[in-house]
Amino acid sequence: MINMIPHAVPVLADEPDAAFPNPLACRHPDGLVAVGGDLTVTRLLNAYRHGIFPWYEEDGPILWWSPDPRAVLFPGHLHISRRLHRTLRQGRYQVTVNQDFEAVIDGCAAPRNGFSGTWITAEMRTAYLELHTAGHAHSLEIRQQDELVAGIYGVAIGAMFFAESKFHRRRDMSKVALVELMQRLHARGYLMCDCQLWNPHLEHFSLRMLDRDIFLRILHYAIARPSVRFD
Repeated sequence: MINMIPHAVPVLADEPDAAFPNPLACRHPDGLVAVGGDLTVTRLLNAYRHGIFPWYEEDGPILWWSPDPRAVLFPGHLHISRRLHRTLRQGRYQVTVNQDFEAVIDGCAAPRNGFSGTWITAEMRTAYLELHTAGHAHSLEIRQQDELVAGIYGVAIGAMFFAESKFHRRRDMSKVALVELMQRLHARGYLMCDCQLWNPHLEHFSLRMLDRDIFLRILHYAIARPSVRFD
């Protein structure tokens, strides 16, 4: 994330339904498309439909991004290691969907790897809880002996899923959450799962890096399709 905002980056209008700049016209090296605005349900859905997502620091302005290239996973084309296959076959966990969205987002926001900060600010947390209440944001939970040990959440529009964050409290359980998510997306006809940025942990799952224009073409096709249930 950048510390200074270039003057050339557009500032969003106050209206929640104000248009976003065209990501294809973005010249910022990290994909910073716009700054400002708010996190209303209307603005967030408008952003996702255009391949844009918010990411910013506490007490800073809201920053809107569309990186190039874009990290994605394709349902039905997930690579699963032999070790993870064994874990999945053992089935020593339970999977639920949309049963505890708040606990999942709080798990994702918790400090990890020795760092106390989080990009899931209080404002972001409230915004995605509202998205969940409105039926657009979803969670998948992994439990062992009734304990929540991992989870993942994201936003669904049409046949597109935008994965936002995941967490785990036991070894390999975030990988299990990802596999369970992708299997459900594949079974229900989702076309693509947006992962936003390259991540070394996702590299083992057949992560693809798409040029922004290709990503946006697939995105626009996916969101134009009838909404796919998430359960």
